[in-house]
Amino acid sequence: MYNFEFERPGSVAEAVAALASEGAQALGGGQTLIPTLKQRLAAPEKLVSLGGIAEMKGVCVNDDGSVSVGGGTPHAEVARAAAAHYPALAALAGGIGDPAVRNRGTIGGSLANNDPSACYPAAALGSGATIVTDRREIAADDYFQGLFTTALEEGEIITGVRFPVPEAANYQKFVQPASRFALVGVFVAKYADGVRVAVTGASEDGVFRWSEAEAALNQSFTPAALTDLAVDPDGMIGDLHGSKPYRAHLVNVMTRRAVQAAS
Repeated sequence: MYNFEFERPGSVAEAVAALASEGAQALGGGQTLIPTLKQRLAAPEKLVSLGGIAEMKGVCVNDDGSVSVGGGTPHAEVARAAAAHYPALAALAGGIGDPAVRNRGTIGGSLANNDPSACYPAAALGSGATIVTDRREIAADDYFQGLFTTALEEGEIITGVRFPVPEAANYQKFVQPASRFALVGVFVAKYADGVRVAVTGASEDGVFRWSEAEAALNQSFTPAALTDLAVDPDGMIGDLHGSKPYRAHLVNVMTRRAVQAAS
């Protein structure tokens, strides 16, 4: 590690002001940033902790029935508080990492980092969620822009995420046992206006929607509708944990399991 300034603002306005200074970086739960600092892969001059901002924490149901989650809400709290309102989202949150990670990591930090194997990007994209920041609202379809890349601008803070609640939904994750990240994870959500299928852990471009599966499931929301479908192995991640064809195969398997569970 090395010397840096540390600020813990008590409001979003104070955090925005602190992040305006040169060399400042936001700190959520620190599950990615702290290890990065230890390896000296990042060297911000100032860390601005978002952990003390009460207005960025909690889960609530809006008048339109959607569920809003504060950007600073830990995974464990999402798993507990969203269970009665959006069970698929709560179950996803409860399966992230281990208890230490779930009690420190936050939904805003996960979405801001946009790791290609993280779970929350699949939930946000699969739900057609809205990412709420201190400046604007961003549709999930516009927010995710590739590996570790998002629509966020310099110093922009995720203050919350608004999830439309579907008629049925489920998340299936094939776990990489060492990291607890998704080797492949699929979030399926059925809405009145159509089905959304979001895949994480598989693509070199990060989380993506499997449009062919969505079209098939719009015709018949059954696992059988996916039997003859397959994603192209080209563009899939290939590493020591799984080859490109293996991940492509898992996308179909996990999607069928999610549909079966949601049904």
